[in-house]
Amino acid sequence: MPIHHAVLSLLSHGPSYGYELKSAFETAVGPQWGPLNIGHLYQILDRLSRDGMVSSERHAQAVKPDRVVYEITDAGRGELRRWLDEASPRSGGFRDDFFLKVTAAARSGDGEVVRTVLGQQRTYLLRELRNLDGLRRKAADPVVGLLLSAATRHVEADLAFVDDAERALLSDPATVATLKGVRPTGPDQLQQPA
Repeated sequence: MPIHHAVLSLLSHGPSYGYELKSAFETAVGPQWGPLNIGHLYQILDRLSRDGMVSSERHAQAVKPDRVVYEITDAGRGELRRWLDEASPRSGGFRDDFFLKVTAAARSGDGEVVRTVLGQQRTYLLRELRNLDGLRRKAADPVVGLLLSAATRHVEADLAFVDDAERALLSDPATVATLKGVRPTGPDQLQQPA
């Protein structure tokens, strides 16, 4: 997840320090992203500094420890432009914990296990849709609204996959039973157990 690019984007508006960047990030992306861990943010800032993307300067404070203020460099601006100019591939490809659960349930040969896995996921996703709808109604920032809309579309796609899985695995009771113990050997072949 390219948080370092988001940090560069925030610094492109002017110098800032850790907690100010944390607050600006959380405000910019809204509640759907979740809080940014300050320790992780400082690791990102250290890496950006080592890579020459940002520079830092210590500012003495009377009562508190020195404040480190970060500023984007020309190299950082170039990296930010490069990132903005390219398409974004899916961050995790198509690896998904739920798909692994469906696979395990289908290979169990037990239709009730498949039904339970799909039902639990549907309940979770519908609850997630309700939460996102509530957050979207409250969002005053149009960019946060767009992020929440994107999250909603992802959840809707996941619900469509649950529907697809039900049709493929549960419309004929014999389908799941025939998958018990089947070991896939290639994209076009299935090998029955010996």
